Amino acid sequence: MSILLYIDSEKGKVKPISFEVATYARALAAQENSEVVAVAINVEQPEVLGTYGVQKILNVTDERLVAFSAKAVAHLLKQAAEQEGATTIVLSASSEAKNIAPLLAVALQAGYVPNVLGLPEADGTMKSNAFSSKAIGLSRINTSVRVLGIAHNAFGIKENAVNAQVVPFAPVFSGKEFDLKSEGIQKATDKVSLDDATIIVSGGRGLKGAENWGIVEELADVLGAATACSKPVADMGWRPHSEHVGQTGKPVAPNLYIAIGISGAIQHLAGVNASKVKLVINTDPEAPFFKAADYGVVGDAFKIVPQLIEKLKK
Repeated sequence: MSILLYIDSEKGKVKPISFEVATYARALAAQENSEVVAVAINVEQPEVLGTYGVQKILNVTDERLVAFSAKAVAHLLKQAAEQEGATTIVLSASSEAKNIAPLLAVALQAGYVPNVLGLPEADGTMKSNAFSSKAIGLSRINTSVRVLGIAHNAFGIKENAVNAQVVPFAPVFSGKEFDLKSEGIQKATDKVSLDDATIIVSGGRGLKGAENWGIVEELADVLGAATACSKPVADMGWRPHSEHVGQTGKPVAPNLYIAIGISGAIQHLAGVNASKVKLVINTDPEAPFFKAADYGVVGDAFKIVPQLIEKLKK
């Protein structure tokens, strides 16, 4: 019996989000006395996963998988799960994993719970985020195989070094798995991605224009953070839509979310509510975001943020 992991990667490097998935799987394996097996696709140094408790790594090298295909990866994971006798398949909360998981669950006739917050309780009950992190769902899977999606930043990362065995794995494809193809991928930025960010600096209409975004980017650089924006900002073309966070954009759950000039519409709050700490800077003391914030600063962002940057640099 084993626990199988899907490893998120980019340009041959394992993404930090996968270290949290590996940490979760190692803890679950300790409960169930199972082996932790990971599937790494076109990863240059897959053995790094051993640092986080992965005992066996199925190493896939296939040029057809350089461009992401949820259908092909789900087919690959099904074969790996059957080969390894996996009863649990664990994935992250990345956009790629969220596309793969339902396809894999159908293929394996497995129960699927997304946004899992912790290990199963003694009776198998699992807690998960529900209703845009405004509620906790309780689920129990009664199928022989289960697929779990771990909520981002819910479990943390912990090293638990073991000697990982790296073995080649060559999945069999019929060709139809690649009927949906990616013609190209354009990265919005080479800086910290929203998926990997533990700190996010986000701006809204209160910044008055794209030409004022320098204070957001400078604060993000000092903190090693990702940049984001509200929906109106993306709609007006001040920032790319890839940075739009919220219920209608990308849900995020960093350790720290800094909102500058964002009033806090309900759709925006729903997508950032899972952040561990929320800091709001706004001139309007009645802005809805202050009710959801852990810390609030009422004042002019064009005066406050430069002072904050100066203090942080010191």
